[in-house]
This record gives sequence, structure tokens and C-alpha cells, in this order.
Amino acid sequence: MHILQPKQIKLNEKESNDVLEQLNISRSQLPKVFASDAGLPEDCIIGDIIRIERKDGDETNVYFRVVV
Repeated sequence: MHILQPKQIKLNEKESNDVLEQLNISRSQLPKVFASDAGLPEDCIIGDIIRIERKDGDETNVYFRVVV
């Protein structure tokens, strides 16, 4: 991982379901990221949900993407 690359974490099934329930959406409604993206954790497969953490000063922004 490069120092300027945001932290990307693969969520387990329980965490994925919690996020979908909290946001009241389905997997197909999440923004997509390609499985070939170099920044993804190595063990990602299609359908996994990724948590992306970007630091902006003292604030951390969290985004979610589904692997396609």
C-alpha cells in the first residue's frame, strides 16, 4: 500500500449486512469498484463490500464500495 492510498478493508458478512441495513440499501445500490483495482486487499472476490477510510486533517471520511 502506498502512503497516499486510502486504507481499504474487506468487511466480513456480518459487517456487510449491518452496513446495508444501516444505509437501508442493497448491494447493487452501492458504488462499484473493479476486482482488478490494485488498491483492493488481495483476498477480495466479486460481491465483497470494501470500507475505504480517507483522512482529511483530523477528520476520517468513510466510504463503501462493492467489488464487481
